[in-house]
Amino acid sequence: MNPQAPRATATRVLTRGDVAALMSPQDYLDAVRDGFAALAQGHAVAPEPLHVASEHGGFHAKAASYSSVLNKPARSFVALKFNANMPGNGAMFGLPTIQGALLLCNSDNGQLLAVMDSTELTLRRTAAATALAAQHLARPDAATLAVCGCGAQALPQVEALLQVLPLRRIRLWDIDSAKSHALRDVLVARGGLDVAAAASVREATGEADVIVTCTVSRTAWLSRDDVRPGTFIAAVGADSPSKSEVAPGLMAAAKVVVDSIAQCAVMGDLHHAVAAGAMRADQVHAELGQLVLGTRPGRSARDEICIFDSTGVAVQDAASAAMVYARANERGVGALIDFAGDGPAPT
Repeated sequence: MNPQAPRATATRVLTRGDVAALMSPQDYLDAVRDGFAALAQGHAVAPEPLHVASEHGGFHAKAASYSSVLNKPARSFVALKFNANMPGNGAMFGLPTIQGALLLCNSDNGQLLAVMDSTELTLRRTAAATALAAQHLARPDAATLAVCGCGAQALPQVEALLQVLPLRRIRLWDIDSAKSHALRDVLVARGGLDVAAAASVREATGEADVIVTCTVSRTAWLSRDDVRPGTFIAAVGADSPSKSEVAPGLMAAAKVVVDSIAQCAVMGDLHHAVAAGAMRADQVHAELGQLVLGTRPGRSARDEICIFDSTGVAVQDAASAAMVYARANERGVGALIDFAGDGPAPT
């Protein structure tokens, strides 16, 4: 069977390894840029996520419709991602913190086009949003990156930012120092960067031009005193109402850009800043899609602190999954399963 034209009812099934082999950090950046542009232009819809709490973490379902605005020919998709987020999984079960699957459908006829592992996609599309925001909000000569929280999200964040900024120094901090040292060893082995593990948040962030926070903290720990003028901060960890990383006072002192005002107002660091009375939701400078389209400006002064509140919008998943699916069809990657028929589709 021609891999570019699977049977009408065939669904392409992609493992994490399949997804990882099909896309580069630049691919995710391109996909996420298109997704945010579509959202800002009304060519995508991302309803509020569904959250289900559990004893050791939680589950969330995120869905979006999406039609490309930057890539032609455009096709229309609907994606539904269901993820588990269990911070203690490594220690308790030897499993990844994030696990799940994504369903990609043709929005015109409802066909289930693909079922794919969502772990790699989630990590990479989150990092791509950081890099996209950095293109608009970081100083173009930013040289020093601080990564606070050195779990699975940390390396994709570094790799994505290296695509868009001339980074030369990386400082790593984690409450579990073994994680920061392990990531340091990985990055040092790649060469070309000055990488060190820091003993404290302040040691990591004090000289940073860019800070990424990707912890599972439920209490804000990054304060105004930890950040120098002109810093760009990507606040990635607060992706549920109970999580918090950036102090309300720091949020109030910064130019705040969000992935979605509606979503960040209920589950991001914006949510906590508003609840604390430090700022109002209408004081948010822009949504990321507005920066992509140029309808709102990005950084306007060298010494201003800019924060990207990143809660993860489902259009990032939809746009990334659509590109993964296209690449898989082109290359014949993944199994073809006829879920709607009587058995496996021929390949």
